[in-house]
Amino acid sequence: MDVRANTISREHPLRRMFDDLVRRHFFHTAQLPNPALAEYVSALLTDFTCAEHTYRIRNARGRKLEDVVEMLIASNPLLDASSFDREREVRKHIGDFALFFTGLFPEAVASLPRLRPFSIDMFVDYMAAGKESYRVVAAFDLFEYRDEAPLFRQLSTHFEQCVFGLNLVKQELEQLQQGYYARLRSGLDPDG
Repeated sequence: MDVRANTISREHPLRRMFDDLVRRHFFHTAQLPNPALAEYVSALLTDFTCAEHTYRIRNARGRKLEDVVEMLIASNPLLDASSFDREREVRKHIGDFALFFTGLFPEAVASLPRLRPFSIDMFVDYMAAGKESYRVVAAFDLFEYRDEAPLFRQLSTHFEQCVFGLNLVKQELEQLQQGYYARLRSGLDPDG
């Protein structure tokens, strides 16, 4: 079941901000002038502002999955996935999850061995898992998935560039945040 609801409207300032940042950094610096790809990634950022969406995948017993390794097991029709549609759904989420974390929180991914020393994810290459997962999703190129397959093929092929573009988005978000707090501090300063 997909718990993602379109809870944030297209006109919402958060969605518009992500659209603007992703398009600017993907089109120019990251050299990915692809409107469909930028739209997908900005929608992903908007959706993942809700932790319930970020960690929406559950295993066959209903337990929420937080590790990529567990998600990979849940995606495998020979292990935990109930169907090939389930494999596609979970693989899409793994690609999204890996792109989100490697793009916006690379320091957390790099710190996994220290932050979660007993997590099997410390042995996972998030870049490779994300790229491979999008490749698997792109292989579902028949029937109802035919129109989406090329987008996921591009996400797989250009995964590293997408991560780079999101790294730039993160840097700009940090600059905006610093500017906001500086203005807030100066407004609180009686001498400022």
